[in-house]
Parts: sequence; C-alpha cells; structure tokens
Amino acid sequence: MQLRECEVALCQKLDHHFVRTDLLREALTHKSYSNEQDSNDMPFSERLEFLGDAVLDLAVSEHIFTRYSQLPEGEMTRVRAEVVREKGLATIARKLDIGACLLLGRGEERSGGRQKDSLLADAFEALLGAIFTDAGYAAVTPIVGQLFSEDIAKSVKCKFGVDHKTRLQVLLQGRHNRTPSYFMVSAEGPDHERLYTVEVRFDDQAIGQGSGRTKKAAEQEAARKALLEMESP
Repeated sequence: MQLRECEVALCQKLDHHFVRTDLLREALTHKSYSNEQDSNDMPFSERLEFLGDAVLDLAVSEHIFTRYSQLPEGEMTRVRAEVVREKGLATIARKLDIGACLLLGRGEERSGGRQKDSLLADAFEALLGAIFTDAGYAAVTPIVGQLFSEDIAKSVKCKFGVDHKTRLQVLLQGRHNRTPSYFMVSAEGPDHERLYTVEVRFDDQAIGQGSGRTKKAAEQEAARKALLEMESP
C-alpha cells in the first residue's frame, strides 16, 4: 500500500516502519469514512482502538512501575490516570499531527473532526494498537516512553501540589471517563461558626463525606476520604 505524505511523516515521528501498512491506514480510518465507501467491509479504527487502549495502559503502568519504585499503588494509579486521560492523549496526537492523516466522513469533516479531542485520542490509541499488531509490545514501549515520560515525571512531582478534589476527578475520569458530584448534607451552627457537611457521589453512590468550616473545605475533606477508600489495599 502506497503511504500518503502525512502517513510517512507520522511514521518518522514515531520512528516506526510498518511492515503491514494496512494497519496504519486502518488506525487512521474513522467509522464515518468507512460507512461512506461503496465497499461494506472497509476496516476502520475501533478494533485497533480497543487493543491500543489496553496496550497504552500496560506500557504506561510498566514505565511508572520501573522508574518510580518509591510510589505506592494508589499513587501509581493516580499518575497513570492523569497522563492517559482524553485531553492528554489529544495533546500528544496534535504534536504528532495525527489529525492531518485521519480519513473522515463528510459529516465529521464539516464538524471539525480533525480537531476534536475525542477523535484524536481514539486515533492515537488505535495507532498504538496498530504498532502492537505490526511489531509486538517491544515496539510500543519506547514510543510510549518517549511520548509520556515528561508528563509522567511532572505528575509524580505534583503529588503534594494537587488538591484532593482534582486528584479524585482525574482518577475517576481516567478510570471511568466520568466525574464525581458534590452534595450538601447539612449546614449547622451560627453563621460565624457554621459547620458544613458535604457528600461526594459517583454513579449515584456516596463514596466519601467530609465536614469543614467552609463548603470548599468540606468538599476537600469528602474527596480526601473518597481517595483514602479508593486507594486503600
């Protein structure tokens, strides 16, 4: 298969030469484009995206585990969730100019699909799935290390700089692609000594409760309690 100019440039940036160039094209083909073709069996990226998601999690986990032996399980989970979230993957995809290579249907093209975080993040995961299928896990790890090592290092250093609410949000968004909500349980005492109690919920389930002299303080305490529960062995 003859590679397009943008695909050649992408391979150079990744430092990976595809043996099976059809895998690269499949990773860059959105379902909307495939649906518009005369042939009903044109491969598109979703299966490779599924594989790439798992490969990325493993490669990032191995990088963190190997290079940061002092981190406990909960902190490793936090760091991984922060660096593999959709926005971060889309940022990397933009650096690689993956958007220019995407094959999109007319509707996605008109709606600015080449710049959508969701499409870019999905395409990046599909690309990793294609590299894994083409050359194995050993070909993926140096690419992940090159692209993610700086973000991982920053996340590790931010251990004490990220507030509990932010940490909880990043953790849940990374694991489930959804965020928690906070609800006031009670506000007791006179105005100058008011004690607020807040509950944090996820999927309609209470996962932490905290109290404080301000609503913000109560929310932070609720998030802290939730993190302790989630990160406990």
